Amino acid sequence: MRNSGSPRVDAESDFLRSRRHQVLSGLAARLRNDTEDVIQSMSFDEVVEALGRRAENYVGTKVIPLDAIVGSVDKVRDFDRRFRPTSARSRERWERLARANRTGEIIPPIDVYQIGDSYFVRDGHHRVSVARSLGVDLIEARVTAIDTFLTPVGIGARSDLELKYWRRLMLQRVPFTGEARAAVAVDDPFDYGVVAETVEAWAARTMHAEGAYFDKDTMAARWYAEEFKPVVEMIEEAGVRGDDERPAEAYLRVAGERYRLIREHEWNAEVMDAVTKKHKKKR
Repeated sequence: MRNSGSPRVDAESDFLRSRRHQVLSGLAARLRNDTEDVIQSMSFDEVVEALGRRAENYVGTKVIPLDAIVGSVDKVRDFDRRFRPTSARSRERWERLARANRTGEIIPPIDVYQIGDSYFVRDGHHRVSVARSLGVDLIEARVTAIDTFLTPVGIGARSDLELKYWRRLMLQRVPFTGEARAAVAVDDPFDYGVVAETVEAWAARTMHAEGAYFDKDTMAARWYAEEFKPVVEMIEEAGVRGDDERPAEAYLRVAGERYRLIREHEWNAEVMDAVTKKHKKKR
């Protein structure tokens, strides 16, 4: 932190330096062909919508790492991912806080939401921005923790949220648990809708055949045990799973090919032979 002896001059320099770094960072990102969501502050509302809010709990005041603050409740476009100001609109307020920091004034805690190991600013955006500009590592914050339906991991960029959003919808329709929950992962967000529809259609046929009704939990457990696992094992044995294909993706592809080939929902050796021949022709 540079010090000229004049808090006002130093605060002005701090702001200009922070803005310059933000502009240069944006230019570098464009040269690297980075998408905007990699450098833009993350939206708390978008993250919560993707993961699903269960509950919230006020934790209290504690010291948190500035590097763990990744987003905002309502000022996503005013600051970038490292909380550098994206315009000079709030320069006066920013410099006033910078002067206060340099002269040792008491700065009140910020207010944040916590999701997993990440924090989103409710109040105190300029305090975060100034602290980061001055090279501070920690900041005092009043923390409210948010409990989410999905585990808050793998959300480094806003583009990750679409996959989370569709996975959450699928799991609310089909409540997989344990190993089944992990096994039905896919890379294309819209495949989650196909998984849900596939399970529900299988359950409808099964209930009709058995003349009995079962709930969503039973539907998820039985489909995984009676349909998904045996079919994935058949796919592996037949050698028709792609090198980079997830088990659930292989299941959806082969199940689709099966129905197109023979218009049946049953699995047998003849079905797998037909699918295997088609797979080998594509290679």
